[in-house]
Amino acid sequence: MRLRAGFLLATTFLAVVLSGPSRAQTSPKTLEKVVYLLPAPAARPAFGPWMVAKQRGYYAAEGLDIEFQTAKGGVDVAKQVGVGNALIGGALGDTPIIVRGNDVPIKAVAVLGGGGLTQLMVQQDSDIKGPADLKGKTVTVLSYQDTTFYALLGMLAHVGMTKDDANIQAAGPSGVWQLFLAKKADAMASAPDYIGYVQEHGGKVRVIPGDDFFPSMAQAILASDKTIKERPDFVRKLVRATLRGMTDIIADPAGATADFIKAAPENAGREKTVQSIFEFYKQYVYRGQPKPGFIDRERLAKLQEFYVAQQIAQKAVPVDDLFTNQFVGE
Repeated sequence: MRLRAGFLLATTFLAVVLSGPSRAQTSPKTLEKVVYLLPAPAARPAFGPWMVAKQRGYYAAEGLDIEFQTAKGGVDVAKQVGVGNALIGGALGDTPIIVRGNDVPIKAVAVLGGGGLTQLMVQQDSDIKGPADLKGKTVTVLSYQDTTFYALLGMLAHVGMTKDDANIQAAGPSGVWQLFLAKKADAMASAPDYIGYVQEHGGKVRVIPGDDFFPSMAQAILASDKTIKERPDFVRKLVRATLRGMTDIIADPAGATADFIKAAPENAGREKTVQSIFEFYKQYVYRGQPKPGFIDRERLAKLQEFYVAQQIAQKAVPVDDLFTNQFVGE
């Protein structure tokens, strides 16, 4: 009996020893839950890099469980991140210029592309070749507080014109492209998403790259000074995963479209449109960086001069307070 009891005890002990590591290896990794603020709904193709990164597990691989929430535009994102209501968020690379002078302590920590988000779209058969040809023409923008409007002002200023030289209509997220499609507007200044929407409905579009005339920037990841100082590893992981999403779209827009649709099923049935939008981002926005995410200091400096001169930004701040490249290329 003693021998049998001893054998059973030893067998039980051995089973526990052998089974312990196996359970530890198969247990799910604990992920940090993080709210990422976006300036508009995540289902828009503009946010493809983020959605692809989440769908393909890039955030999870960095130990992050990302929940996307929608703020009231890029400036609101910056303010919420600046006061600590959110750890991280997205807007344009221009946004720190607008808010930093009002003591909102945020920086751009990566920009998704070396092109500008805002493009000037005209009808395919239009004789408009650039901003100088917009004199007396009707141009749609999202709103008069949106950075696409500011970029349009910059394009006009490049050729010595002001907002009074064109009929600029703040048409909202639907009207901006629907008026153009109906040929009630001669041009629209907007993100590539709206090119796809026009084409989806049979419109013919010719693109005039906005940054040929004004150095407005692409979308950026924003973090507060506090988060950059106290949690650099977190920022690095977030940036790295998101840039993987962007480079995947560049490498394979069709494959990225399939995963974007899985992450944003609201777009099911619109695969052709989404892929065309990704192709536009690849061609006009994601191009021209020495390495993914890189922020051009000189470009920011020129932008700040314009924003201050136009009284869009309250005052100029040191350019190095607007961005950091410490998380790019790692």
